[in-house]
Amino acid sequence: MTFVSYSQNAEDVLLWRALGHVADGFYIDVGASDPVEHSVTKAFYERGWRGISIEPLPAFHAQFEEQRPRDINLAIAAGADNGELTLYDVPEVRGWASPDQAVAEMHRAEGHTVAELKVPVRTLASVCEEHVRGEVHFLKIDVEGFEGDVLRGMDFKRWRPWVLVIEATLPNSRETNHASWEHLVDTQGYRFAWFDGLNRWYVAEEHPELMQHFGIQPNVFDAFISYHLDRAWANVEAQEESLQAQAGALRTQAEALQASEERLRALAAKAEQQAVAQNMALQASESRLQALAAHAEAEAKDAEERRVRLEIALRTEQDTLAREIRRAEEEKQRADEQITLLQEQLAHVHESARQLSDWARGVDERLKATLASTSWKVTRPLRAAGSLAIALRRPNLARRIVNRLTANERVRRLVIPVLRSHPAINERVSASIASIKLDPPQQQASFGVEVPEELKGLPQSARTVLADLQRARGNQQSDS
Repeated sequence: MTFVSYSQNAEDVLLWRALGHVADGFYIDVGASDPVEHSVTKAFYERGWRGISIEPLPAFHAQFEEQRPRDINLAIAAGADNGELTLYDVPEVRGWASPDQAVAEMHRAEGHTVAELKVPVRTLASVCEEHVRGEVHFLKIDVEGFEGDVLRGMDFKRWRPWVLVIEATLPNSRETNHASWEHLVDTQGYRFAWFDGLNRWYVAEEHPELMQHFGIQPNVFDAFISYHLDRAWANVEAQEESLQAQAGALRTQAEALQASEERLRALAAKAEQQAVAQNMALQASESRLQALAAHAEAEAKDAEERRVRLEIALRTEQDTLAREIRRAEEEKQRADEQITLLQEQLAHVHESARQLSDWARGVDERLKATLASTSWKVTRPLRAAGSLAIALRRPNLARRIVNRLTANERVRRLVIPVLRSHPAINERVSASIASIKLDPPQQQASFGVEVPEELKGLPQSARTVLADLQRARGNQQSDS
């Protein structure tokens, strides 16, 4: 089994070279720091050893409690006396916690942050008295410049660790500082065995056989690897296993893909056949669609033409209807005007009829009076002669006869004196002669009778009768 070294400077390799033959050994680790990283005791704990881990920083102590259940884990600092001290920690750097104020100032000067905390202090002698019941096979001290105080608190006469491993340089430096405390070791029956560049090694005089294992640095013959390399190899092996598993999975996937590919080829061939059939069907459908589209386009064109014609016809019909409506409105307006005019004329006719009725009643009364008068009875022969003359003048005969008679001088000399002696008869005869000679419009003036405006539409005969009646009435008035 390859030895895995967790320590910072292969200290556990040298210790295992010297003490690997001890079964169920016991150790004391002062300034244990981390239970794994840079740990001098981790490899021994894995091989069944146990011991005392002294670490005052609470975070590291908690990790020891969790990971080292067989160890005695003490959250204290080891010193020359029991009590309390100020511990100066550099949180950003593992393992730099120190009770030495000078070391803390050095870290501050280098720009590091230093945290101060109070921790309990016990001597190694009191710790051993409480917890050690047998041999102590090695004691490791790494307290960043406080090694002298730790050694002063140890009773090497009573408890004799076989090997001492003590850090002998200033923190983070190659400069050694063992001169200040080495007399506390070599005067207690320990022989210097080895300096590895960081630690000085000492072997108890009662175990001289262990001296042979020192003097040569850890090398390939110690058959070890560092924890970091082991972890890297483990990661590589895990990655290789993962890669192998992935490769197996990939092979399985490749096989599945190959099978899938064959299925896909078959499906592709089938799909190609289906595609060819579908393509032919699509081409046929496309031809039908093109024909339908052409037919639909023609129908759409015809429909558009019909729509245009209908629109034109509709507009024409609308224009005609509008004209007819306007004409009907105009005719209605004219009809309304004619109705209004007719209503006015009807009212006028009614008024004329009323006036005519009144006038007719008056005429009737005057006619009755006239017919009953003496003059009407005396002039009856003359009226008969006038009627005869009127009959004879129709249409032109009477006019020609009258014209010849009135032109005859002999007749004129015989008739005129007679007529002058009878003025009424003379007037009547003159009117008759004038009516025969003249046209109807002129005859109206010769009678000298005033006809009401509303009676001017009467026939000539009626107007003549009216004139006779008026004259007869006038004569009657003159007689009376």
